[in-house]
Amino acid sequence: MKKVCAALITAFLISALCGSSMRAAELMYGDLNDSKSVDSIDYAIMKSYLLGMRSLTGDALTAADVNGDGSVNSIDYAIMKQYLLGIISVFPASEQVTPTPQVTLPPVPEFKYVTVHDPSIIKTNDTYYIIGSHLAAAKSKDLIRWEQISNGVSNSNPLMPNVYIKLKTAFEWAETDTLWAGDWIQLKNGKYYMYYCMCKGDSPRSALGVAVSDNIEGPYEDLGIILKSGMWGQKSEDGTVYDATKHPNVVDPHVFYDKDGKLWMVYGSYSGGIFILKMDENTGKPVFGQGYGKRLLGLNHSRIEGAFIQYSPETDYYYMFLSFGGLDASGGYNIRVCRSKNPDGPYVDSSGKNMINCHGANGTMFDDKSIEPYGAKLMGNFYFADSKLGYVSPGHNSTYYDEVTNKYFIVFHTRFPGRGEEHQVRVHQMFINSDGWHVIAPHQYAGETIGKYTLDEVSGTYAYINHGTDISASVKSSSKIFLNKDGTVSGSVSGRWNLIGDNKITLTIGGVEYNGVVLKQYDAGLKKFVMTFTALQKGGNTAIWGSGL
Repeated sequence: MKKVCAALITAFLISALCGSSMRAAELMYGDLNDSKSVDSIDYAIMKSYLLGMRSLTGDALTAADVNGDGSVNSIDYAIMKQYLLGIISVFPASEQVTPTPQVTLPPVPEFKYVTVHDPSIIKTNDTYYIIGSHLAAAKSKDLIRWEQISNGVSNSNPLMPNVYIKLKTAFEWAETDTLWAGDWIQLKNGKYYMYYCMCKGDSPRSALGVAVSDNIEGPYEDLGIILKSGMWGQKSEDGTVYDATKHPNVVDPHVFYDKDGKLWMVYGSYSGGIFILKMDENTGKPVFGQGYGKRLLGLNHSRIEGAFIQYSPETDYYYMFLSFGGLDASGGYNIRVCRSKNPDGPYVDSSGKNMINCHGANGTMFDDKSIEPYGAKLMGNFYFADSKLGYVSPGHNSTYYDEVTNKYFIVFHTRFPGRGEEHQVRVHQMFINSDGWHVIAPHQYAGETIGKYTLDEVSGTYAYINHGTDISASVKSSSKIFLNKDGTVSGSVSGRWNLIGDNKITLTIGGVEYNGVVLKQYDAGLKKFVMTFTALQKGGNTAIWGSGL
């Protein structure tokens, strides 16, 4: 019996060894799709695997290990490239083959900047367009390289030739010669509607109107003024005598469709606050009989403006983005957000406070201390000391949601440390954290897509920014922190951190919990790709950032 068992075991081992030998003989290194050849398709599969866009198992994973060191990484990718170029001809190759630098990283972006103050974005015909103050506009195919298409209010501006003639009544009412923040939308009739506004500046005497065109780049034809403000001692749009402490300054329009296809316009600046109106999509004008509409927040000349509302199908919330503070380099402009289940509110912030209570005290003007506790502050003045990158008074944003890629973008103007009032447009990607709130990526968009990251990739040294909740001209400079592999945070702050799933992160710093995401981005100052994190305080209004060093 023992002899029989020994014979069976021997036969089994021989069979297994022969099977293994035969399997190795059949396996072709580099042939990831089992096509019996190694070509560019296998190379593309390898790239997708390394970027976390697909998985490899079994023979495909073994075949991908073209240097035979037991793992699949960027070295194998470089070796495969050399094989396809004819530099080497045999697999598995020696581990000493020098990999091509940066083979697994996206291309270094080539940014092209424009100056459009208060940019409002629209996408049409596969192109992004922004319009802002002073009839300035620009366009881009990728949100990275922008081209200026108009700038400055003049009768030769291509968006509205003879603008001083066409808008003569509005200019005369507002007692100015320039335009403030504009907006545009394509209504269901296929036409483009440009909402314009102008203001005297030292008072809320303003006019808000609409023009229409068959082409996004114009020329636009005026449809007339739809709202006025600043009529001192006279009846205003709601039939009562105009009062700047409770009635709006009719500027900064944003027109949008809600999830049910109804049209709205949110608008207002300082003065009596931010208001919303129901709109008639057949005329592009407000539904009759609403006066100034419904107030959402602000009173008593609070420094709040630039409202923009974005619906998220992911959370079923309407998010209202706002700019608090003054727009100039010393004004402390900063971007905040609140949300509601309805386009016309009520809106609440991340701490649960109702935004209708966000306003200055009676008898005050520019009472920043009263409004500082409201709205989740997503971005203010900051400076990354190592990369020497930072923004001053970023704000008056618009946002865009791409339904195909599920990417959220925020578009805004900003000034810069040490550069005075010079301003440019910036675009950053946004994400929704585990609490259902937007967080903004620390670096400008460079084509990146969020991926799957490991503990080893995320742990390391970071430049750390805490945006706080203040409205201030001071610039918050980064400090150095460490996300240690044991889950602790050390350096200028201390606490704990945890990577959840592919790219979610929770940080507890000083006893305060922050929830957000991690993302690999291009740092234009350090000129390299780095790991970043962005997170918002749970139950609070403070955002934090980290950028890898």
